[in-house]
Amino acid sequence: MNYETILTDIRDVLGIITINRPESRNALSRTVLAEIAAALEAFRGNPDVGVVVFTGAGEKAFVAGADINQLAGYTMLDGLSAAMATLYDSIESYEKPTIAAVNGFALGGGNELAMSCDIRIASANARFGLPETNLGVLPGAGGTQRLSRLVGKGRAVELILTGRIFEAEEALRIGLVTEVTEPGELMAAVERTAGLILAKGPLAIRLGKLVINNGSETDLRTGLLLERLAQSLLYTSNDKAEGAAAFLEKRPAKFEGN
Repeated sequence: MNYETILTDIRDVLGIITINRPESRNALSRTVLAEIAAALEAFRGNPDVGVVVFTGAGEKAFVAGADINQLAGYTMLDGLSAAMATLYDSIESYEKPTIAAVNGFALGGGNELAMSCDIRIASANARFGLPETNLGVLPGAGGTQRLSRLVGKGRAVELILTGRIFEAEEALRIGLVTEVTEPGELMAAVERTAGLILAKGPLAIRLGKLVINNGSETDLRTGLLLERLAQSLLYTSNDKAEGAAAFLEKRPAKFEGN
């Protein structure tokens, strides 16, 4: 498909979505959100896509936030419809693993996009922040909730109330990202991580996401029950049979769908 505000590419089982508005630091407009949703739907049924990667065009910004020109006209109804939050919920629950390759400013909705992904890998020149309070609003696309779950309530309160921008090394230290690379090595790091994921049992990866995401939102006993049920299902799968056989035969596993 041809898009106005994003680029899509399939490269060695990576489905790459690049927000392509460098003149506005890849700001998120309604069109961007709609096109991301369309690209995700196209990747969903494509067997050539194993992992979805989000990044931004250029070197200055991953996504520098919402389009302020549109934000200025938002009303209560826009808040209730929550188009951005709804998209990010769908990314968090997406069947395939997702990685944010953060290559510059990830502010506001850009930071929230990264947080909705399973894994975040940052370039050393990346900068993060949730500065919405400067505009008299909150990070309302999951920011108040996902940030506290990733870095802890105390740190999340400080970052949201001050709205300060912080560097990649601090993001790594507090657990917001899992790796920081040199700018020219970002996509290579993403490819390495994706390769590790795709070498594993695909059903285990899918159920692992489901159990972690849903178990973290409930009490321990319910989370453990979800884990037990998922494991029971995996015990009946061809993936488990192949993984155990490969281990005993000292050979690489050849999982269905890999």
